[in-house]
Amino acid sequence: MGGQYRITGGKYPRMRRPRRRRRLVLTVVASMTVVGLIGWGTVQLIDVFTGGGDQASAAGSKAACAKDAKTKTRPGTKASPSPTNPKTPAKTTLPRPAQITVNVLNATPRSGLAKETAEELKKRGFRIGDVGNATKEYDKKVDGPAVLLGAKTAAGSALPVLRTQLPGAELKTDARTKATEVDLIIGTDFKELLRKKAADKALTALAKPTPKPTTARKSC
Repeated sequence: MGGQYRITGGKYPRMRRPRRRRRLVLTVVASMTVVGLIGWGTVQLIDVFTGGGDQASAAGSKAACAKDAKTKTRPGTKASPSPTNPKTPAKTTLPRPAQITVNVLNATPRSGLAKETAEELKKRGFRIGDVGNATKEYDKKVDGPAVLLGAKTAAGSALPVLRTQLPGAELKTDARTKATEVDLIIGTDFKELLRKKAADKALTALAKPTPKPTTARKSC
């Protein structure tokens, strides 16, 4: 260019970028950084509340199983015996009704109860011994439906079997030694024996009790 607009000298004016553009670039970079930090924090929270704890538990369970397997396969290591409940009684074989002799004794003022009850018990398979009135020790002194009296060894055998026919009866023991001979002493509250169908069901449940459920250990 010539004239008054002619540029002279060795220096030229430098063009500078507008300051607004620099601020805009810095703002965008800072915003992206903040968004990135927020996203990373959200992912960490999701892992904690959903998957992180379960994965740690699973890893711990696998490590425990691996340790158990290593212990079992280690030479010279003996496996510990399964724990047993020392309070669990040994299984006993209950006598059948045909193996039990029942003396039916009436301790009430009502006549004929001993005979009628003895006949019904005979139909249900029990052996019948003496039939008559109760001794002075029990005569008119039994307030409940009945007292079942037998030897101490009959407490877990003959007496429970006979009680299936009269659930409300009281169990007692004395000094006799024969476990298969028991007394049924009829009391003032006696009405009748349990219905045969219900008594048979109770006898079956007594002979084959339902086992209690056990908590199974999770396998590896």
